[in-house]
Amino acid sequence: MADLEHVRVEWDADLAIVTVDRPEKLNALNAEVVRELGEVFSSLRDDDNVRGVILTGAGSKAFVAGADIGELATMDSVSGVRVSRDGQEVFRAIERFPKPVLAAVGGYALGGGCELALACHLRIASDRARFGLPEVSLGIIPGYGGTIRLARLIGLGRAIELTLTGDMVDAERAHEIGLVSSVVSSETLIDEAKTLIRRVTKNGPIAVRMALESIYRGLDTATAEALDFESSLFGLLASTEDMREGMEAFLEKRKADFKGR
Repeated sequence: MADLEHVRVEWDADLAIVTVDRPEKLNALNAEVVRELGEVFSSLRDDDNVRGVILTGAGSKAFVAGADIGELATMDSVSGVRVSRDGQEVFRAIERFPKPVLAAVGGYALGGGCELALACHLRIASDRARFGLPEVSLGIIPGYGGTIRLARLIGLGRAIELTLTGDMVDAERAHEIGLVSSVVSSETLIDEAKTLIRRVTKNGPIAVRMALESIYRGLDTATAEALDFESSLFGLLASTEDMREGMEAFLEKRKADFKGR
């Protein structure tokens, strides 16, 4: 992860805090930012010291305010497909990341920024946050998975309304419709994000990873196949040291000491 220009990584014990750091452009996504995000998550994926990731944006105004319109304005049909697929590949890697990823949204999360938040497993917002997919106002559609993930998260009718109107919603409305888990003050956003993600990372890491696998596989397959996959993972977990530790800790009324084995 050397020589990153627009994405920085900081650490709080076993949490990686990944920040899109382009505040002069409201952290807008361009090809370089997308590439750097892909590089960061690829590196963190195989780092055994990482138990969870918080993804946020630099400054108080924006999480990620959208894609870089100056860059998008130069697209033709061929390059447009490439731009979309490059973003989809990185966002898919975030969605299928084997450790929990939480988006801490402190300001505008519009267009590609909203899609980036949707690709994360969890989302919380500050009271200053604003969400929207305004692409139709530019004569395009969301291209990084927003037309699929938003409907799955908040329901078809609401997703159609937000996508076709391009309207923004504030943090409270985002919470009402299930777009975010909670709304907190801007001053405590990162602390609250750490508290939430540590409620996940205290659990068995293999179980967390397989729960995510089962959830996302279930979205893409028929119910019977998804249930078979869940049973396979359930059985596989029964062979782990973490399962024995978790069960013994419960019976002995103590805190489990999971090793990820």
